[in-house]
Amino acid sequence: MNVQRFLKHWKRKLRRKRSLLTLGMFFLVGAAGWLLFASDGYLSKAERSERAVQSTMAQLTPEDDERLKTATETLKRITDSRESYLLKSYVCGEERSQLGLQTSEQLLNLQTKHPDWLLSLSTNGEVTFTENIDDLSPACKENAVFGIDGSSNLSLFNGTPAKDNVIRTFFQLNIKHLESSLPRDTVEQLHNGIRVSDMEEYNSVLSTFSDYAVEETERAITRP
Repeated sequence: MNVQRFLKHWKRKLRRKRSLLTLGMFFLVGAAGWLLFASDGYLSKAERSERAVQSTMAQLTPEDDERLKTATETLKRITDSRESYLLKSYVCGEERSQLGLQTSEQLLNLQTKHPDWLLSLSTNGEVTFTENIDDLSPACKENAVFGIDGSSNLSLFNGTPAKDNVIRTFFQLNIKHLESSLPRDTVEQLHNGIRVSDMEEYNSVLSTFSDYAVEETERAITRP
């Protein structure tokens, strides 16, 4: 009888220990996760920047990696300070800003922080970094208009469609096929100019009228 009581008491004690152990492990894992989050939150600006650079570097293709190595070697050969610029190249539009006189070390630091920037040197030694941005420039968001130029091409204009306002030309349209397939108000809207203020509208217009490109309609006619 005493043995049975002892065993029951021992089992209860063992269950209690297991519960406490499980609870302790739960809190330990939770505390470790919190500490990891907290430590990341207290990273210095330089450390966060370094992590961002490492993340970008990991995404580079072999071609980009080779380009970056070439750019780095080019910048290391610079022995004086150079006038430097940043060119932001958008899907529509560009913005150029001056970075000022930069030493080789400063230029290398910029290239390392922004490995996706493309390096170019002009004949007079000026350094330009180009950042490609998958968006419309602020100016294009205000003024970009799709329309038809004098050669029946779908073009992007800076404001009202006119010969001197063309920003970019995409493809020639089969006007006859377009006018016979689309509602009259849509065709008139294209002739008058279709405003686009973001990438969604930009891509939507391109997608809609790409079906009426001369190449596409010729393929449709010759398709068996």
